[in-house]
Amino acid sequence: MDAAIRGPCERPGEDEEQDKERVSGAGHVAGLREAEESPDSDSDLETAGTPGSGELARDTLYLRSCRAHGVVPASCFLRQGSTPELNLRHRGLGPQGARALAPTLASIPYVKRLDLRDNGLRGAGAKALAGALSKTSSICDVDLSENQLGAAGAQALCAGLSGNQSVQKLWLAGNGLEEQAAQYLAELLLAHTGLKFLDLSYNQLNEQAGETLAPALAENTGLTELHLSWNHLRGPGAVAFARGLEANIFLKVLDISHNGFGDPGASAVGEALKTNNVLEELNMSNNRISAAGAQSLGLGLRVNQTLRILVVTRNPVRSEGCFSLLQAVQDNPASALELLDVSDVQVNREFDDLAGSLQVTLPGLRIKTGARRAEPKNESPPSLRPSLSASVP
Repeated sequence: MDAAIRGPCERPGEDEEQDKERVSGAGHVAGLREAEESPDSDSDLETAGTPGSGELARDTLYLRSCRAHGVVPASCFLRQGSTPELNLRHRGLGPQGARALAPTLASIPYVKRLDLRDNGLRGAGAKALAGALSKTSSICDVDLSENQLGAAGAQALCAGLSGNQSVQKLWLAGNGLEEQAAQYLAELLLAHTGLKFLDLSYNQLNEQAGETLAPALAENTGLTELHLSWNHLRGPGAVAFARGLEANIFLKVLDISHNGFGDPGASAVGEALKTNNVLEELNMSNNRISAAGAQSLGLGLRVNQTLRILVVTRNPVRSEGCFSLLQAVQDNPASALELLDVSDVQVNREFDDLAGSLQVTLPGLRIKTGARRAEPKNESPPSLRPSLSASVP
C-alpha cells in the first residue's frame, strides 16, 4: 500500500505484515490441498514423529468437511496452531459452519476451551456440536453465547452434555432461552454434576422458568457459579427459585441482578440466607426491592456466616433500607461480609454514623454508597431573620 493512501489507523509496515500473513496462509492452504489430493495423504498424515503432522491432519479433515458441507473454511481455524483455546467468535459460521467444524473437534485433544460466541448457530448448529461435544473429553469450557439457540438448541446441547462430565464451564447468554428451554436446563443440572459454571444471562427465563429451575437448583451437587442476570424471574417463580437456593449446598456465586424479584423475592432470599451456609457472593441489583424488602433480606444477614459480597444497587431501598441491611450485619458477630454495595443510594447521617461504628468492630468491611443525602438546615424563615441594621447598636 502506498504511504500516501494509508489509512489513519494503519501503522507503518502493517500492510507488509498483512501481506506476509496472507502469503503464509495461502502457502499453508496450498500445502493442505496437496496433502488432501495426494493418494498417500492418509498414511503420510499418520506418520509418527512428523513435525506438525497432528495439525496437518486436523486442517485436512476440516477442509474436507467444509467441502462436503459447501462452506468456506474459517482461515483463523487454519492459523490456530496447537493453542489450548479455539476462538472462532464473530465468524458468521451459521448451522452449516458448525456441521463442518463438528467432526474436527475430536481430532484436537489439546483444545480446552471452545469459543463460538455470536455465530448464528441456531438449533441446527447446536445439534451438530452437541454430538461432537458428547464424545470429546478434552474440552472443559464452552462458550455458545449469542447464537439464537432457542429451545431446540438447548434441548440438543443439554442432551449431548448430560453424558459428558468433562465440560465444567458453559456460557449460554443471549440465546432467547424461555420456559421451554428451562426444562432441558433443569435436566442438565441434575445429570451433569461436573458442571461448575453456568451463564444464562440475557435470556427470557420467566416466572415459570424459575419454578422449573428451582428443584434442580436445590438438588444440584456440582455448580458453584450461576449467572441469571437480565432475565424475567419474578413473582412466584422468583420465590420458588430462592427456595431452591435455600436447599443448595454447593453454589458460591449467584448473580440474579436485573430481574424482578421485588419484595417477595427479597424476603425469600433472606429466608434462604438463614440456612444456606455456602453462598459467598450475591448480586441482586435492579430487582425492584424497596426498603421493606431490604429489611426482609437483612433478616438473613442477621444469622448468615458465609456471605462475603452483597450487591443491591439500583433498587429503591432508600437510606432506610440500607440502614436495615447494615444493622443486620452489626447484629451478627459471625458475619463474613466484606462488601456491601449500595453505591447509587443516597444515605443519611444515621447510616453514616452506623457505618463509622462498624469500621471499628469490622475493619475488613467495605461499604459503597452514593452521596450522602442533604440534611435540612435549621434556618429561620427570611421574614423572621433579624436584620443587620437591627443587630447594630
